[in-house]
Amino acid sequence: MHPDTLALEVVTPDRRVLSVRVRSVVLPGELGLFGVLPGHHPFLAGLAAGPMRVRHAGGEDTFAVGGGFAEVLSDRVSVLVSSCERAADIDVERARGALDRAEKALRARGPAAEAGREEARGDRQRALARLRVAGRRASG
Repeated sequence: MHPDTLALEVVTPDRRVLSVRVRSVVLPGELGLFGVLPGHHPFLAGLAAGPMRVRHAGGEDTFAVGGGFAEVLSDRVSVLVSSCERAADIDVERARGALDRAEKALRARGPAAEAGREEARGDRQRALARLRVAGRRASG
């Protein structure tokens, strides 16, 4: 056991994205960003789409994560999210396209549009998170 690090595991529905030892992690909670250090008090948190910053011995990495949940224990953090992309791997044009499609769906009218509005809101939040993490300015 390494008392100065945490075990971090990040899982999406498709795969395990990360399983590493880290010095700290900052996550996008539903009520705002929160940080976790070794020895943190245990809790569960809902996560919103946003940036996840991971500090490790080699530096810091930033990821865009979709909504989900985090379980924090004193020596580990388990993150279950709908999506997770390393900043360097984000396709900015694809994210802009996703943002445009989501905003178009949010402007649409009618019963079918109403049924898809919640999904479009989530798509918009994930696209905005990707663009922010990639260091680009999103319109809207």
